[in-house]
Amino acid sequence: MKYIFVTGGVVSSLGKGLAAAALGTLLELRGLRVVFQKFDPYLNVDPGTMSPFQHGEVYVLNDGAETDLDLGHYERFTNCVLSRHNNLTSGQVYESVINRERRGDYLGKTVQVIPHVTDEIKARIRELSDESKHDVVITEVGGTTGDIEGLPFLEAIRQFILEVGPQNVVNIHVTLVPYIKAARELKTKPTQQSIAKLREIGLQPQVLMCRTEHALDAELRQKLSMFCNVVPEAVIEVRDVAHTIYEAPLMFHAEGLDALVCKLLDLQTPEPDLSNWRRFVERVVSPKKRVKIAVVGKYIDLQDAYKSIYESLTHAAASQDCGIDLKLIDAERLHDGVDGQLKDVAGVLIPGGFGDRGVEGKIKAARFARENKLPYLGLCLGMQVATIEFARNVCGIANANSSEFDQTSSDPVICLLEEQREVQNKGASMRLGTWPTKIQHGTLAEKIYGSDEVLERHRHRYEFNMKYRDQMREKGFEISGTSPDGSLAELVELRDHPYFLACQYHPEFQSKPNKPHPLFKGFIQAALAHQG
Repeated sequence: MKYIFVTGGVVSSLGKGLAAAALGTLLELRGLRVVFQKFDPYLNVDPGTMSPFQHGEVYVLNDGAETDLDLGHYERFTNCVLSRHNNLTSGQVYESVINRERRGDYLGKTVQVIPHVTDEIKARIRELSDESKHDVVITEVGGTTGDIEGLPFLEAIRQFILEVGPQNVVNIHVTLVPYIKAARELKTKPTQQSIAKLREIGLQPQVLMCRTEHALDAELRQKLSMFCNVVPEAVIEVRDVAHTIYEAPLMFHAEGLDALVCKLLDLQTPEPDLSNWRRFVERVVSPKKRVKIAVVGKYIDLQDAYKSIYESLTHAAASQDCGIDLKLIDAERLHDGVDGQLKDVAGVLIPGGFGDRGVEGKIKAARFARENKLPYLGLCLGMQVATIEFARNVCGIANANSSEFDQTSSDPVICLLEEQREVQNKGASMRLGTWPTKIQHGTLAEKIYGSDEVLERHRHRYEFNMKYRDQMREKGFEISGTSPDGSLAELVELRDHPYFLACQYHPEFQSKPNKPHPLFKGFIQAALAHQG
């Protein structure tokens, strides 16, 4: 078993997760079996209760784990299907250690960061190592080198390398080489200081991935090599991608990253076949046509809040040799003038969310898409607002609402799940993870999926109220996907609309570059047809 640890220095948001995912792509294409792990130093047990403004989207895995969005990169860029064992937070570590202490597992010993906390971290790495189905474990350490909360993770890695042998490990450090405009010069000092911090802890990176706005010349690479104690060919230039994040594997391969890592780990592998990946990137970069899609949400100002949705649209559009022009619309500002904001788009997508902020704007957007036969894709809350809109404006149920927004509503067409009524703790208490959906025969959904049952990932508390099913069906509101027992509505569509689909689940968590999700692919096809 071989191990790769990815750390970051100087500043945050350098793209460690993307770097790890892109390296995983290259190693997989060399025939290796790769698995990922993310260490997050924050004290939250998981990001499930964090605001998207704080953390970006919460990415949900098959087993219901609410995780960091970097796990989305890992799954999209490779064939990995991850679980809760692939994401570890400080909160989980300390919770486990304290629970053991309370049970008396430590036999009266003083419980300390070393060895008890670091042992817990190492045990998580070994969980993946013990599964013989992997060749390489790539572990990304969140945060920035020097942060106090990250020290136990770095110390655990130091110990782990001592135990498995340095010949089985590569440490990669993602760092910033800033350009000082006044001096017209790239500066290496921040990277030198970051490496010095790692050395204090006992870690020596073998590879530097240098985020930079300008090319690293031979002299600067030599300087970084000497002061940071890495070979010159291990100084990897990481420029901002020109068009799409999917260029990253191609860029890293051109820099020799995958060949270098295989050499350091003594892995004998063939050259990767990047032809399919290149074709996908070419379709993203130079599409034959373009389509404008409106995304009406409440976290529009934060790019990472809807990360998986934007990537799923890219995947689906590329499959049609089409580019996406996103029109991001703040639902809170959509009270009036809906026509003016949506008249020039070929499709409307409403993503998930919590709370009543911006809901009335989303309802207006759903109405516009319905009345103007504009392709519509609703995800989770996007399905719920479409239901409320149809109930109010087509079925004449004037007080239709969700009990999430109005607990006293006389017509809660969306209501709290029965098992959610007694829930007190918010963390990891929703309907989470992969559940089967039975697709109804003769529906648009069946045509799009090409199957009578699918597995999709969920993250929600509220459901369609089946008391209103017959009343709404009479008017053209079709429940085209249900739970296997028929008790829960999972997917809805409108009978007299070319493409109006909305689902309770989150299909964006299962889309990949060369395998777009059927609902997104169908949505883009419908948008192109609408556009003419």
